Amino acid sequence: MARILSKEQLSADVYRMRLDAPDIARSRRAGQFVIVMADDRYAERIPLTIADADEASGSISIIFQAVGGSTRELASLGEGDEVAHLLGPLGTPTHVERFAGPEGTPGRVVCVGGGIGAAPLYPIVQAHKAAGNRVTVILGARNAGLLILEDAMRAVADEVIVCTDDGSAGRKDLVTAPLRELCSATGAERPAEAIAIGPPVMMKFCAETTRSFGIHTVASLNTIMVDGTGMCGGCRVTVGGKTKFVCVDGPEFDAHLVDWNSMIQ
Repeated sequence: MARILSKEQLSADVYRMRLDAPDIARSRRAGQFVIVMADDRYAERIPLTIADADEASGSISIIFQAVGGSTRELASLGEGDEVAHLLGPLGTPTHVERFAGPEGTPGRVVCVGGGIGAAPLYPIVQAHKAAGNRVTVILGARNAGLLILEDAMRAVADEVIVCTDDGSAGRKDLVTAPLRELCSATGAERPAEAIAIGPPVMMKFCAETTRSFGIHTVASLNTIMVDGTGMCGGCRVTVGGKTKFVCVDGPEFDAHLVDWNSMIQ
């Protein structure tokens, strides 16, 4: 069991919970996830990326959208309640390195988050900043009401660009528009790496955007995980012509090698 230390609603049907989990908080790394079960009876196993962790308080944070029975049951719990099971950290951590720009300047990393994809992106942004990189974050959503973690990203990243489909916040644009502009830069402004997390179609077009510039791009395919331990086969994907399982081989892969059409189908 894990006690819920706090709960808040970030946007429509999107919640953040802070859980008492000292062992996970101490050992987790960016990109890893946990399995959550709200109760012992009917709840499904829910794989959720660790959105943040505080080793001092022994807590981790998860962010999820209530879209089905199990996530709605999880959302019905509140501060002081307990989730029946919490397992982790699982998954391969994000590869983080310090990139070097011209004349020893910090290398630039562009992190793109679509909708709730901002949640798993946040610890990756933290890790790249801690490594000494210059980080630009692009956040996208259908409208201003669906944006999450903008203030948290601004507190960590060097630059945050916001895009909404309807123009109610930031630019009225798709996230690929500022991504293309950044990739077109030269010298110290040129990204050393791009990371995309969000709806599969968004990640697909981010990968196509960066491909022509030859910029290494990573995508997290955590949205299709089910069991989280490699037993169900539900997260089978083709990467570089080989079969991979997102939960045990990933969840992050070279976005230019992912068979996006197969994954989306």
